[in-house]
Amino acid sequence: MSQPLLEARDLTKSYGTVEALRGASFTAYPGEVVSLIGDNGAGKSTLVKCLSGVEQPTGGTLTFDGAPLVLNSPNDARDLGIETVFQDLAIAPDLDPAANMFLGREILKPGVLGFFGVLDKKAMRRQASEHFTRFGATLQSIDVPIAALSGGQRQSVAVARSVAWASKLVFMDEPTAALGVVQRERVLDVIRRVRDEGVAVVLISHNMPEVLTVSDRVEVLRLGRRVARFKASDTSVEELVGAMTGALTQEDAA
Repeated sequence: MSQPLLEARDLTKSYGTVEALRGASFTAYPGEVVSLIGDNGAGKSTLVKCLSGVEQPTGGTLTFDGAPLVLNSPNDARDLGIETVFQDLAIAPDLDPAANMFLGREILKPGVLGFFGVLDKKAMRRQASEHFTRFGATLQSIDVPIAALSGGQRQSVAVARSVAWASKLVFMDEPTAALGVVQRERVLDVIRRVRDEGVAVVLISHNMPEVLTVSDRVEVLRLGRRVARFKASDTSVEELVGAMTGALTQEDAA
């Protein structure tokens, strides 16, 4: 297998006396879908926050494209082409979908108006509409606040925004949780399309059949540590659940 794109080794993260990560390791390769699974409290969200610059680990090491990596903020991750769809979506409810798509990347009008910070809303709406169409986000309108959209449409906006800007890797924390069957399949198709373009996709999901459907590999976290790794084509829902719950030991998984 090729060199890892992103690798975490023995990460620890403590919040006071609570140890969220206890030596967690994780690996993502270019052009693959790797699912990160684990029971509630396993440390998945904390690990993703450490890998995307939202949190800084207490200990351990990170490498990116083989070089040591320190992420002091999400902007550091974005500069490397790393984007994240968080479980809480991290969207601005009072802004419309186009403004959310370009949040922090606003397009300014050319010339003097741009010098004074005037936004080119027409250009942002046009490009946002193209992105939403490309990634299968069907919206009733791109001119209304996000708060006026359904939960599924908000999720679609968050997914489309992240995959539109990710050039190296995208984390997706439960991206289909609020979606219906049709929208879920569209998101899974987007995941495959992004992978086929050479971007690594890290999927965090509790839906085991979905994990096996879309993933190339699966890594299992339990009690703040990686306890097993599988090729998706060589495992089963029962085996994944066994690794998550401790019924299947690390030695058995290996």
